[in-house]
Amino acid sequence: MKEFVAYIVKNLVDHPDKVKINEVGGTQTLIIELGVEKSDIGKIIGKKGKTINAIRTLLMSVASRNGIRVNLEIIEDGKEDSKEEKEESDSD
Repeated sequence: MKEFVAYIVKNLVDHPDKVKINEVGGTQTLIIELGVEKSDIGKIIGKKGKTINAIRTLLMSVASRNGIRVNLEIIEDGKEDSKEEKEESDSD
């Protein structure tokens, strides 16, 4: 599942090297956390969320064949980046 999401997302974004995917497994549900460059978040979500909903639909289709449930979440890394930038500017 992780490779499937990675293939789709890396072909949509401008910075495929910055794509981070983490799987958090439960007993019957798999949560996939997706982190991308801040400038690429809009490309993943799409207009009115159509792109992310299409990715989720594809993911649910593959998951149902394997008999599991899956949830795709977009993780914002911007908050962590701003803390690091703030610390660097304070040390200057």
